[in-house]
Amino acid sequence: MPEVKNYKVTEPYLDLKCGLGEAPFWEKDRNTLRFVDIVKKKLHFVDLAKGPSSHKQWDLDFSIGTTADIEGNDKEFIFGGKNGYGIMNRETGESRQIVPMWNDEERKEDGGGKPGVGATREVRMRSNDGAVDKEGRYWVGAMNDPSVCKITDEGILFRLNPDLTLTRAKEQISIPNGTSWTLDNKFMYFTDSPSGQITKYPYDISTGKADWSAGKPFFTCPFEGGVPDGHAQDEEGFFWVAIFGAGRVVRVNLQGEIVAEIELPTRCITCPGFCGTKLYITSAEEEDPEKYEWSKKFGGAVFEVDVGVRGAPLNKFKMGKKA
Repeated sequence: MPEVKNYKVTEPYLDLKCGLGEAPFWEKDRNTLRFVDIVKKKLHFVDLAKGPSSHKQWDLDFSIGTTADIEGNDKEFIFGGKNGYGIMNRETGESRQIVPMWNDEERKEDGGGKPGVGATREVRMRSNDGAVDKEGRYWVGAMNDPSVCKITDEGILFRLNPDLTLTRAKEQISIPNGTSWTLDNKFMYFTDSPSGQITKYPYDISTGKADWSAGKPFFTCPFEGGVPDGHAQDEEGFFWVAIFGAGRVVRVNLQGEIVAEIELPTRCITCPGFCGTKLYITSAEEEDPEKYEWSKKFGGAVFEVDVGVRGAPLNKFKMGKKA
């Protein structure tokens, strides 16, 4: 087994009390950190040159689970929202939906959900994590919205193509999370968190298709009560994986072995994101505060740690058609 490097973070970078902080994203040209709060429907920005005092937030009318930049468009970014893909103006916060995820049949009542709510599939679902591949396709996973119904395997992994056609790439998913590709783009990594593992699939970058029948376990969470959540890839191709429920981010090598571990002062860690050599790590409020009282204080905070390695470049969505 390889030697494990240890980091310990005791204080937050931003103590925001997010309901579900997610999707830390580096706007490199602006040196700005962008991230979301899915539960409280907020979008957050921090000018990293100025630090935490520069934090600003936008209140939204809907939840956003994931965001990405658009190639050739510095004024707007693309997102996976409550009901589909949309575009938002960075300066004004104006947004528009460009591709809905759900069809007319899925907007009809089907007897699902809790009594009085969640009567249609569209209402029951929301976007969660996502990532853009080297050819500019934006993959976004949708899952049951816990505020509306219990989580089942009704989730879908969508792929938005540059021509704005939408592909339902993988179905029967519970909680879609960390998605990325090997540096040579021959394999795709995907996390369905309740499985406790990240799975590696052969990937055809020319077509944007993964061979779902040939998936092999890449990383299995070894921490009791923890599951892999979002992850970030570094320039060496290693992964920094949030372990939700175990208060950790771990660095995993290409053999799926843990080679570094970041200990954090709250349990429900959701996603790391690189800004230079620093990781910014989001979290959620503590789900079981009576049992895990130690985790309550900084639940929903954002943490910062310099890990001495840069992140792999983030791909941008290639908008091949006006939206």
